[in-house]
Amino acid sequence: MSIRKPAVAGQFYGGTEAECLAEIAECLPARDLTMELPDPIVAAIVPHAGWVFSGELAAAAFKAIKQVNQEVDTFVIFGAAHRYFDGGAVVDDSDGWETPLGQIEIDAELTRQIIAEGAIADADAHHSEHSIEVQMPFIQHLFPNAKIVPILVPVADFDPAFGTRVGQLIGEQTDKKIVCIASTDLTHYGPRYGFCPEGTSPAALKWAREVNDMEFIDLALRMEAEQLLESAMDKGNACGPAAVAALVAAAKAMGRICGVLLGHTTSNDVMKAKFNETSEESVGYAAIVF
Repeated sequence: MSIRKPAVAGQFYGGTEAECLAEIAECLPARDLTMELPDPIVAAIVPHAGWVFSGELAAAAFKAIKQVNQEVDTFVIFGAAHRYFDGGAVVDDSDGWETPLGQIEIDAELTRQIIAEGAIADADAHHSEHSIEVQMPFIQHLFPNAKIVPILVPVADFDPAFGTRVGQLIGEQTDKKIVCIASTDLTHYGPRYGFCPEGTSPAALKWAREVNDMEFIDLALRMEAEQLLESAMDKGNACGPAAVAALVAAAKAMGRICGVLLGHTTSNDVMKAKFNETSEESVGYAAIVF
């Protein structure tokens, strides 16, 4: 069997089963979410930083899916491409992925169908990418029988219709409960990231959170796929805009007309809350369900 080994276990999240489970318990909401949620949830946007910073928001999205849908057969995961720079959506067609919680199987049948819709099969492209991997333990813990289809979606040669075709394909499935996930972080602000259009100050970080992040979030909530991709390219407010654009198009093809924001924070907010520290740099995170 061809199994992808974990690339960032012990860095972005716990490196052992016990560490992983303890972190998941810390990240998951203690109670059911009380806001009105789509029923069923067909798609979600989650962040992909280290769990200490963004794990609670990612966990909230998966908690919402569990709360509403109960069970999911397959997660189709559109990931940001940080190290793959060729064009076109890239599917991992290996047999499965491994994390400290064990192995999770790839849905071979759905993978073949998505490749037929225009994706490229290249397991090697996924080997060092973290944007999808950090979601796996949440899925394994909450949905132990679920399979996955991991898809990297780079901005290069992005096909606006790809997500629509995937959404239509999912809508035709009568024997599977399928949920799409898109993985992105938001504005990477500060000298470390080479992005300081408002200078370096608390006011600049406030702008990154309340203006730059919110433009992308609002476009995602309104499901404006092409506009959010353009916004991210112009204003640097997301690292996985093509992944989100594909998900929004897929969710729209499945009948959704808007999203629900579960939460929005930044790494600087988390540092203040957890460590009583501040920084001149910050990364935004949001969780949205459709």
